[in-house]
Amino acid sequence: MRLVCLSDTHLLHDRIAIPEGDVLLHAGDFTMRGTASEVREFMAWYGSRPHPHKILIAGNHDFLFENDPVAARRLIPAGVHYLEDSGIEIDGVRFWGSPWQPWFFDWAFNLPRNGLELREKWWMIPAETDVLITHGPPHGMLDRVHDGSRVGCEELAIALERLDLRLHLFGHIHESYGRSGIFVNASNCDLRYRAVNPAVVVEI
Repeated sequence: MRLVCLSDTHLLHDRIAIPEGDVLLHAGDFTMRGTASEVREFMAWYGSRPHPHKILIAGNHDFLFENDPVAARRLIPAGVHYLEDSGIEIDGVRFWGSPWQPWFFDWAFNLPRNGLELREKWWMIPAETDVLITHGPPHGMLDRVHDGSRVGCEELAIALERLDLRLHLFGHIHESYGRSGIFVNASNCDLRYRAVNPAVVVEI
């Protein structure tokens, strides 16, 4: 299965070359402020991609999905699977998606760092998950910001110890775009919100 991975496109999606693949994945932050018009613009583009399967989660910029989830879900076109603490199985591969991340300037889907609420979100991930999609990284993995600090989620890193993943896709930390083993930070925008990083293709 050929997975095409995106994240943090921030309305610059049409500047990114999208390779062919079986499943197109987006790890959140497809908007700037999460307004209905921004969501509608992105969904029109995402839904028109030719990939047989399309999956996405929300990120901290995608406010509509937290503030008015009913309205947000109405904007999702047919053929696009939105995951929020939920999963889907495609050709025997089990995907799970979750938008939460440690508190970050009171943006969308923020929960207190090292708190029980985050721990409970991560323990919802089924043990049999093959591909995990979260908006933010686990602590210690592709999570360095511009000053060198690691800002990934400690509770997520602990939860990963019980999983046997084939891929963990995330974004959020633009400065740490890249891949390390099963971990992919697919942030397409850099720190200055320029769409400079290509989609990441993963074969599983």
